[in-house]
Amino acid sequence: MNGEIILVHCCCGPCSTASIERLLDEGWKPVLYFSNDNIYPKEEFMKRYENLLKVAKRNSLEVIMDGWDHDAWRDRVRGLETEPEHGARCVKCFRYNLEKAAAKAAELGIRHFCTTLTVSRFKKSSVIFSQGEGLEGFEAIDFKKKDGFARSCTLSKEMGLYRQSWCGCEFSMKSN
Repeated sequence: MNGEIILVHCCCGPCSTASIERLLDEGWKPVLYFSNDNIYPKEEFMKRYENLLKVAKRNSLEVIMDGWDHDAWRDRVRGLETEPEHGARCVKCFRYNLEKAAAKAAELGIRHFCTTLTVSRFKKSSVIFSQGEGLEGFEAIDFKKKDGFARSCTLSKEMGLYRQSWCGCEFSMKSN
């Protein structure tokens, strides 16, 4: 992408591995953004952040950490607590995280942003893309393509990263 800067909303270290590798290969200059108010409890939030820092260090990339405002996220998904995984709560959560990334990109004067959420084989990229529609600068990049998920597993193992077994919110944790 001719060396353009892109803000990358990162959900965790493992999902970031192959996503960052691909962005770098395509000529982007990624700035990593860890903003995940949905992750619960705070210890889990910090564990995922610490693993993202390992990926950033390996790639000599900057990480911007947003504060943890779980109450704001809970307010956004209120009434959807009993929704099944992949349901309406997840759609609201995607939009919430993408709106925060869009706002941060605008604040920093970065014209493009994307999310590593699309690398997961457990998330439909089309749903994530639908939530990014209309947000200025959103790049609908499907990181599952080009064997992204498999590559993220390989890189995570090589780096000794913590691989969680749920998306991060307390509601999905209870369903695992």
